Amino acid sequence: MIPTARTARRAGAVGLAGALLALAACGSSGGSKDSSATDTTVTLLTYDAWAVSKDVLAEFTTQTGVQVKVVTGGDAGEVLNKAILTKGHPEGDVLWGVDNTLLSRAVDQQVFTPYTSPALASIPGAFTALVPGHQLTPVDYGDVCVNVDDGWFAAKGITPPASFADLTKPAYKDLLVVQNPATSSPGLVFLLASIAKLGADGWQPFWQQLRANGVKVVNGWTEAYSTEFSGSSGKGSRPLVVSYGSSPPAEVVGQDPLPAKAPTSVMADTCFRQVELAGVLKGTSHTANAQKLVDFLVSKRFQEDMPLNMYVYPVLSGAALPEVFTKFAVVPSAPLTLPPADIAAHREQWINEWTSTVLR
Repeated sequence: MIPTARTARRAGAVGLAGALLALAACGSSGGSKDSSATDTTVTLLTYDAWAVSKDVLAEFTTQTGVQVKVVTGGDAGEVLNKAILTKGHPEGDVLWGVDNTLLSRAVDQQVFTPYTSPALASIPGAFTALVPGHQLTPVDYGDVCVNVDDGWFAAKGITPPASFADLTKPAYKDLLVVQNPATSSPGLVFLLASIAKLGADGWQPFWQQLRANGVKVVNGWTEAYSTEFSGSSGKGSRPLVVSYGSSPPAEVVGQDPLPAKAPTSVMADTCFRQVELAGVLKGTSHTANAQKLVDFLVSKRFQEDMPLNMYVYPVLSGAALPEVFTKFAVVPSAPLTLPPADIAAHREQWINEWTSTVLR
């Protein structure tokens, strides 16, 4: 099982457990006056399993005199929904966790105040181009992919699958577990991956074939990876699971010396790129401090802390990666993507069609 918050966060299954600095002062009451000059607390809203080393936020406080209060509230979709409902009178100052599957909704709902961080000059254009109006700032990226229990296949003498088409073959019957896209972010991303790869005419037949081939659908990542997947600590019965490109390095963290090979691998053909963003909430009374926090979230200090806490990649050019990432993680050269506007326009339709196809 992956030992950090990264892999459970979209399922909303893990709490922050006191790893963050927080003061009793509230983050924001809405309103137009910027009280940042006198208020020394800024509130970050995020999903339940967001994580960072305690000394990193302490460094932000040392640099700025501003303490960070972290408020968690479910998974990324729940956090954004609440921000939309409290638009203009936010319960915090900065929100972390909007990804490219939710981006158009966040922008269209005008939840964020545009802010052009100086750090954007050091972030590749592929990320910054997602939000040309700078309503949000890219903070991390990763890939959702099918993971493979290599030991299981070696023991059986079976060659693992390498493509979407392979997953529908009889040799892999009853071997794959996926998450429901209506209840799970990685499940939604894998649905989008199939649409991006197979097109409007091909994705539903693919899922019909997966259903006939015994795919198992569960509600969230934790159940899929930690219970059903044979390559995790749960030692389930299924050697194929939808997870992350960063799952293999997480399986070897803490081993000394590091093994020559991780026990799991990734089907690069199935990987869909996720980018997460953070932004200043419209209506905050602490604009200047909120902007300072956004700047810090894309600073080298914070960006280099993320990989082993949230199992994501830094967007900041030049940020170093730990050895387990450089040695074991898979970063596909051409990950699958879809324009955020297309996702926004069709997301509910695609989920409903998937439900009719797979769960009817």
